[in-house]
Amino acid sequence: MPVLPELHLAGWRPTKDTLHLYAQILGKVRLQSSAPRNHWWHAALYVDVRGLTTRRMQQGATTFEIALDLVDHAAVVRTADARVRSFALHDGLAVADFDRQLHAALGELGVDVAIDERPFGVPMTTPFAQDREHASWDRDAVGRFFAVLDWTDRVLDEFAGWFSGKTSPVHLFWHGLDLAVTRFSGRPAPRVDADAVTREAYSHEVISFGFWAGDDRVPDAAFYSYTAPEPPGLREQPLRGGEWLAAPGGSLAVLPYEAVRRAADPRVALLAFLQGAYEAGARAAGWDVEGLVSTWSPGPEELAGLRAAPEL
Repeated sequence: MPVLPELHLAGWRPTKDTLHLYAQILGKVRLQSSAPRNHWWHAALYVDVRGLTTRRMQQGATTFEIALDLVDHAAVVRTADARVRSFALHDGLAVADFDRQLHAALGELGVDVAIDERPFGVPMTTPFAQDREHASWDRDAVGRFFAVLDWTDRVLDEFAGWFSGKTSPVHLFWHGLDLAVTRFSGRPAPRVDADAVTREAYSHEVISFGFWAGDDRVPDAAFYSYTAPEPPGLREQPLRGGEWLAAPGGSLAVLPYEAVRRAADPRVALLAFLQGAYEAGARAAGWDVEGLVSTWSPGPEELAGLRAAPEL
């Protein structure tokens, strides 16, 4: 059983914010270099064996990818014809310098693109090319964050296999720096009176699950789930661990990462929370729960064990 590391946001907030802005730059390059997909799935990043990656992108005849190697602490651009450019990630590398060096590397490989240089969905508003404030890189904290992402990605991927309906990949959305997977009922949702990003993201009924390192609303690392549109009575539904919190867009089921880390079996603790949050949202929203069970789902005995898991 893996030993999960401590990851209190207060201990690495400057580095987390710097990494968050680096990831936004990668994500914006991906937006300009990938075919559009529903629900903005073409914008997301992915956990790989050494950190975060855009996966395959295309500019002209050149296929390429960008990775944030969180093991060797480097930004790496690779093309399908075996050309590579990289530079080190280190304390003191301002977002402006990261932005400049990344575009220079892309330019040398003939795949550079213009991006919207403004951060999206975060409190920071300085354009990337001008941001010299965010330049922190705590290698130990980055390593711990990656260890949590790697473990969480595996558990979310297992959980995703329990559902036979439409489900997203397990991917990292760079506006919130949250690792997420989303299930769909198969029914369209009422039109959301919001910006274009939000309208597309919530064009259909969803229950989402994920992990983030914390932010100004939830000030420490946590796992979460929400149902959108939020059905009446959702917050009256029982949870297996965690609690309901009010958020600007609706109710969040939140389970502190620290509670999972300290559990006797972290995997079981997290799966119990995820399954409980799904059942709460699906019941309240009237999903066809039985019809959406995967043939690969755990059997009745394992589900009963999750429902009987100790409260955290």
